Amino acid sequence: MDKKISKIEIIARPSKFQELKEALNKIGVTGMTVSNVQGCGMQKGYKEFYRGNELEINLIPKVKVEVVVCEIPVETVVETAKKVLKTGQIGDGKIFVYDVTNVIRVRTGEEGWDALQDKE
Repeated sequence: MDKKISKIEIIARPSKFQELKEALNKIGVTGMTVSNVQGCGMQKGYKEFYRGNELEINLIPKVKVEVVVCEIPVETVVETAKKVLKTGQIGDGKIFVYDVTNVIRVRTGEEGWDALQDKE
């Protein structure tokens, strides 16, 4: 029986990364990919002043955390991330959930659920 594999992509404030990483570790997430990214949402960035002149800041620094899960329920990861990231302010971030059709471990050639298991 094939087990469902899901990818969860979390876009968050850089200041929340350490807390998010620790919370995901506590629920059993064993691996993640982290990237520094820039972006903006509906508010199109924000305005800042430099030497009295107004500057429009269109891209805001964020961190993107990508996690692939099979054994841990997606809802558990999502609820954990929401609990850690929510401040109630604009810019708290987004969570995207994707279905994964296959995973291949390059070193061994294992596929699917087996490729996500750490046997060493």
